[in-house]
Amino acid sequence: MSSGSYRLGVLASGGGTNFQAVLARIQSGELPAEVVVVISNNSGSGALRRARGNQIDAIHLSGLTHPDPVSLDRAIEGALHERRVDLVLLAGYMKKLGPRTLERYRDRILNIHPALLPAFGGQGMYGRRVHEAVVASGATESGVTVHLVDEHYDNGPIVAQETVPVEDGDSPETLGARVLELEHTLFPAVVGLFATNRVRIHENQVTIVD
Repeated sequence: MSSGSYRLGVLASGGGTNFQAVLARIQSGELPAEVVVVISNNSGSGALRRARGNQIDAIHLSGLTHPDPVSLDRAIEGALHERRVDLVLLAGYMKKLGPRTLERYRDRILNIHPALLPAFGGQGMYGRRVHEAVVASGATESGVTVHLVDEHYDNGPIVAQETVPVEDGDSPETLGARVLELEHTLFPAVVGLFATNRVRIHENQVTIVD
């Protein structure tokens, strides 16, 4: 594990492949950061298994552990703050963050979405549902969006987008596989911009500096 001083906290609900992509860049020395905690609302998630396998703090926090939403928000914010997290990554996290966590990490929470926002975003638009909607729409391209997180689903300022073609005969599965491959490249690259202090945020506008 890297000894980089830039500290990442990851929230994930599922397999954690985007977390793994970031971790691989850290372990190869390409990304000057370290993952200090992985939090999941799913006690059986692949993300938590990946974290434990790499000796990273792995924590289950959900409505089961904290039935009161205020208490859950406080627990998530506390787990991140105690570990001095600099940047929070939502890597397939299916829950909306609470106001305490959002305020503590304002402009320091990144989400990755498997489409070109603002299209095909919003509540309930995740995973296969997104790719089904893109294919059904007849769109000629899709892609990946990395954006800052605010109080609304898929709504914060966009940091980066990359496109992939929607090919003739694509199914949600074939399109999804192409998009996921791009996610695993774009997300670590954007994290690297933050870790090397190349992102400026002013009045809800994001600028990347050389």
